[in-house]
Amino acid sequence: MRLGIMAIILSLLTGCGQFGLTPEVDVTVQEAQRLWENKEAVLIDVRTPAEYRGGHIPGVVNIPLDELEKRMGEVPKDKKVVLICRTGSRSGQGTRMLRNKGFANVFNSTGGMSTWKGPVTK
Repeated sequence: MRLGIMAIILSLLTGCGQFGLTPEVDVTVQEAQRLWENKEAVLIDVRTPAEYRGGHIPGVVNIPLDELEKRMGEVPKDKKVVLICRTGSRSGQGTRMLRNKGFANVFNSTGGMSTWKGPVTK
């Protein structure tokens, strides 16, 4: 019990996982937008097709999270890739999965489309 509580406290203090940014994996939505606008990164939207149709970043490919593993061949390995969803949760899951499969160039956009200030197409 005591060890579990210490692990939770350590996670909170170090900003691990969903409690904060993990610098080697997470980028803010503002940074994701800057990278996309400067063509320094490819963005991939991992929301559902219905969410994507409701409004998406122009030119950004939709690979829903539940299809991401079987569609890994569509994820570039030679460019920086930022995954985005509604809030950063699903894109975080997708980022962890791809990184575990050897994609060191994939990052999670925290905040997601709910905080995106750039252009959106319907």
